[in-house]
Amino acid sequence: MSRKPHKVLGVLGGMGPAATAEFLRLLAEMAGVARDQDHPKVLLFSNPQIPDRTAAITGGGGDPAPLILEGLRRLESWGAQLLAVPCNTAHVFIDRFREKLRVPLVHIVEETLSRARVQSPSGAWLTATSGTAASGIYSREAKRQDFELLLPNEDVQKELQEIVTLVKANRLDESGRAMADTVRRLRRERDLPVVAACTELPLAYQASGLEPSGMISSLGSLAEACLERIYSPS
Repeated sequence: MSRKPHKVLGVLGGMGPAATAEFLRLLAEMAGVARDQDHPKVLLFSNPQIPDRTAAITGGGGDPAPLILEGLRRLESWGAQLLAVPCNTAHVFIDRFREKLRVPLVHIVEETLSRARVQSPSGAWLTATSGTAASGIYSREAKRQDFELLLPNEDVQKELQEIVTLVKANRLDESGRAMADTVRRLRRERDLPVVAACTELPLAYQASGLEPSGMISSLGSLAEACLERIYSPS
């Protein structure tokens, strides 16, 4: 199939590197084209030195906002016409200056929940970093979209944060086993899909052996939303 990309996508990555690589893979896979020339132009600035977002929210780390804004400004200066950040927790900080950006940003939280509503109208579990969960960014957007989003208890949330750490350390097999156990615990409480609202968690879920239909991926949602805009002539 031949498609014409109309926008240059700028991606601020490195939060973390494996999630960024998976996002780029999904962009290529989901584009649905047969020729190199029909894929979009993508500008990538990957900066793993941006301070930890969860640590900043929970009070134990430096403010990542200046480097996030600097990275997005750099992509704008390089010619990006659309921006994406494959890190959910980063959007807690992006929301503070989003209106100052010169080009549109595809918001991972908004796009993930809009797809979750379609896939599971009866609701879903939130699986995310402790920073994202504590910030309330997903809960606020779920309320705005009139979508029931269930929050894990404190013990399960700690498990989810540990799973994210395993993925960042490239310990995918371990992360998959832990993710399977955690998701089964949530589903025993209420049998609903999970929203993988950290861009490392889709990788853990893929390694878990659980059925793909049981997860709404924030990475996949962001990639799909970016491609919709890239191939739209307006």
